[in-house]
Amino acid sequence: MYGVGAKRATQLTFSAIASLTAAKLPSSELVHYKTFDGKTISAFLWVPYNLKRDGSNPGIVLPHGGPTGQTVDSFNRWAAALASRGYVCVAPNVRGSTGYGIDFQKANVKDLGGGDLEDEVYAAKFLAATGYVDEKKIGMTGGSYGGYMTLMAIGKKPDLWAAAVEQYGIINWLTMLKHEDPFLQEYEKSLMGDPVKDLEVYENASPIKYIRNAKAPLLVLQGENDIRVPKEEAEQVVAIYKETGKTVDAHYYAQEGHGFAKRENQIDAISRTLAWFDRYLKSAK
Repeated sequence: MYGVGAKRATQLTFSAIASLTAAKLPSSELVHYKTFDGKTISAFLWVPYNLKRDGSNPGIVLPHGGPTGQTVDSFNRWAAALASRGYVCVAPNVRGSTGYGIDFQKANVKDLGGGDLEDEVYAAKFLAATGYVDEKKIGMTGGSYGGYMTLMAIGKKPDLWAAAVEQYGIINWLTMLKHEDPFLQEYEKSLMGDPVKDLEVYENASPIKYIRNAKAPLLVLQGENDIRVPKEEAEQVVAIYKETGKTVDAHYYAQEGHGFAKRENQIDAISRTLAWFDRYLKSAK
């Protein structure tokens, strides 16, 4: 908040909260990096305290939902949990995000999983460029559009990611269109066009086209009663991974919708995510 009379800014929110041990929770840092086409991407970075800058540490990219949303500088339980356990985390506001002007917000229209995915890729490159992170120990996790972005990332850029946790994300925009709620159907069309006229746009933007190329061990977390991104999206992901002999695990939360509302399920999802990344990133060579 900026006080006009005092002519100074006062911080109102913090990425850590008082009830947690502050010594273990680094503050977020606002950073910027250039992406593939020269655009400047804004992101928040969490670097664990006393971390050796020797290029040996694991890193996590945290894509936000939406896509017309943004990560803001408030408490982030995923970043807090991961950073307190030695993971360098970055949460980029890629093209399509709000808060950076209407042109930037519309820069991914009819290009979902295209330029915005490259912005996530360059976030991973940014992690390695800090000098803290091993480029062979980078994972991704996100929910909703962040889950979709995770699936696109491991499918289209299979050699970049060492592990992934996908939460209630979209695998196929065409099946999604048939089963999602009416509001989201219209939202999807506003981003991708008419599903008949622009069929190729839908097909090229669907992770199902690329997911068989994925190499990263994948954990899938999904609410059983999700009407925004139905459970069958997650089931398709798991079936393809098993069909192609890839490492996959899934957990479906009873009586949960789009995201996890119950405290015990929130804790369980974070615990499963930490265990997954500990297994496949901290032990990576």
